[in-house]
Amino acid sequence: MKSSLVAVSAAVVVASLVTGLKDRAALQERFGLAGKPAPELMMMGRIKPNEAAGNSEFNAQLVADKIEAITSPPPSASDTSDPNAVAQQPVPPQSAAPQSAPEPAPQPAGSPAPVTPAIVAEPSAPQQAVAPTQPAVDESALRYFASRGDKVRLQAEISRLQALYPNWVPPADPLAVPQNGDKQLEAMWQLYSDGRYAELRKALADRQAADAGWQPPADLLDRLAVAEDRARLINASDLKQYATVVDIAATTPSLLTCSEVDVLWRVAEAFIQTKRQQRGQDAYSYILKNCPNPAERQATVEKASTLLAYQPMQALLALEKPAADGSKEFDAIRDNLARRFMAEGNEDPKLAIAPEYLARVEKLAGTEGLASDALLLGWYQLRRNNDAEAEKWFRAARTKEDTAAASQGLALALIARKAPQEAEDVMFRWRADSDDASATYLAATANLMALQPPADLAEDVLHRIAAEVIARKYVPTAQQFGWYARSLNQFQTAVRWFETALVWKADDEPSAYGLVVTREQLGDRKGVLDLQRAWAGRSTRIANLEDTSSLMPNGGALPPEKGTLAPQQPVQPTPPAQRPATAAEPLPAERRTPLQPEPDVAVRPARPAMQTVTVARGSRQTRGCSTTIDAGQLSPANALSRGWCLMDINRPMEAISAFEAALQSPVRKDREDAAYGQSLAYLRAGLSSNAAVAATKAPQNRQRAAELQVAILADRALSAFDAGRYRETLIYLDQRAQLQQERIDLMVLRGYSYLNLKMYGDATRIFEAAAATGSRDAARGLADVRNVTHPDVND
Repeated sequence: MKSSLVAVSAAVVVASLVTGLKDRAALQERFGLAGKPAPELMMMGRIKPNEAAGNSEFNAQLVADKIEAITSPPPSASDTSDPNAVAQQPVPPQSAAPQSAPEPAPQPAGSPAPVTPAIVAEPSAPQQAVAPTQPAVDESALRYFASRGDKVRLQAEISRLQALYPNWVPPADPLAVPQNGDKQLEAMWQLYSDGRYAELRKALADRQAADAGWQPPADLLDRLAVAEDRARLINASDLKQYATVVDIAATTPSLLTCSEVDVLWRVAEAFIQTKRQQRGQDAYSYILKNCPNPAERQATVEKASTLLAYQPMQALLALEKPAADGSKEFDAIRDNLARRFMAEGNEDPKLAIAPEYLARVEKLAGTEGLASDALLLGWYQLRRNNDAEAEKWFRAARTKEDTAAASQGLALALIARKAPQEAEDVMFRWRADSDDASATYLAATANLMALQPPADLAEDVLHRIAAEVIARKYVPTAQQFGWYARSLNQFQTAVRWFETALVWKADDEPSAYGLVVTREQLGDRKGVLDLQRAWAGRSTRIANLEDTSSLMPNGGALPPEKGTLAPQQPVQPTPPAQRPATAAEPLPAERRTPLQPEPDVAVRPARPAMQTVTVARGSRQTRGCSTTIDAGQLSPANALSRGWCLMDINRPMEAISAFEAALQSPVRKDREDAAYGQSLAYLRAGLSSNAAVAATKAPQNRQRAAELQVAILADRALSAFDAGRYRETLIYLDQRAQLQQERIDLMVLRGYSYLNLKMYGDATRIFEAAAATGSRDAARGLADVRNVTHPDVND
């Protein structure tokens, strides 16, 4: 019964080994690997059940039984009690054990003369093969596997030799082949089987040095070369050295087979990362056309979807096969594919996503109830100016989870349908979440203040809008505040807002026009003339302003002329570094009205009066992580990318979850990056103990380990100081100083620790050293020491 399992296992492994190498010409032609001569790809054929490969006496079942008898202990009573026991055990897949599949090998010495395959950028004409003579067959590997009792590799080696040498007749009983009496050679084969290639190279060199007449088997050398090339290719891929990946693949075409799907994935990625998307697509297509393993085919589509755009992905999906039950083989991942395509559509408003994907995401939003799905739909519709549909989905997302992204999308939809008052209310909570959120909130305020007739706003709403506009120095809303005050006949307040806007943007013509009109109404002829001289040659309507004495208070607002306004200022907050210093003192609170700016500034301009602020939708900066999503649903590579994206926009707590998902990656480099990123995220969140734990989740190189340790110690020192544990603070600072020179700010922290411990001499020494660098904090520390030690001395 065990022998039956052996036979079945051997057959499964053989089938999986030979399938991938059946279409060498198509592979090389599609990949167009850069032209270097290379060994001919092994043409492994399938071993059909009824084929004896020229030897009618060969019996795979008999061979398996004999090996089983030698390598297995006698069966126990429990093994023979159930006649169906073996049949109930699953056949192990090829990837279940590291030694279940031999390394694909190029042709050994003595095989047919190699020809140059088509590995140039474009397919070339096929070459005429020269009919080879039957070479001697190297059976050393066959004898080795037979002597070791390795059933799977023995059968695979027989299949390989049959494919390479059609006229070769396998022994009727491979166990009858004399066992290799060369113990050193057996040890070398064992090193190869264990993947210890460097040790094998040394063993070969040592033996050749000791025995000049000894030559290693060509088959062993060929197998070793291919295994080393595979290791080099994988290492280059992990290090993102994509050009090297392509070069190795070009010189080792025997790696580009269905038995090496991971290598094919890496080559496809290398093509795409080196701006050869079509070649990468061809590599993925080759797998889907030639490789039968369902899990590998599905993984191929998932990997491709992270690198290829929507249109190339449709070409790959056209290669899927129907399942026996009538479904399609990629149905299990179609939901996530639909989400990915919708996200791509959100980035490109010109991209038309197939209705089936839109319908699928809509169904998911209804059945699974995820806010992230509703957000995908909302942004997709908003980017295509379907404001009503967008508003519906953003409201649904906000009901499930009130986030900045959902509120921002809803606010933009509300602004589009001229409901800025609700938009302002929706975004107020999230106004400081990001630059995009701030821009959306300020756009809502500008549109709200520009409504005609003017909106009836509560005093607290006016105050909070005014405070935010002053803090952001946002010209469009400041200018609209001026026109709003005029509509309420608060002309002095209007003057203040127009002046404020002009301080922030001196060339804002609409604010200057609003100011000159308001000064004219207040009878300030000198102020009018000053403005007319300042704007001479730049604004005809200001220079030619007629007498406006008829526009007395309560006479109504004078709107600016249309068609003569300066270009609108973009709806974005002014960067803090560009904000001018302010000169005017704040008004006492009891003298302010709700409309007066609370100036930490002296004031002025922006944008056409009585017009709404439009928000450009074509340049939305999502950075790939603006929407809420469960990181556990992402592949490890995508989760890692999302983690860094979240760190860029300062959302460390969400980044922690993303890096946790990325820690499940099978790629060691990705795990290292994930552990490193999670440590940094914990540090940014002020959780140094968690950061230390995260750093141990994957090995780090020396530089990163030192960097993390320095940061963790500094964070712990700060935490200890804040908690009043000054001796502990000094311990952490001393540990950190052993790794990196102490920064000035940490020297000051050390000085204050000494000061709090009443170690005044040490504190003075530290503060003096830091003050010598020009540190104001250190100078202040010296003054604090003097105040404590010499309280009677007046500095």
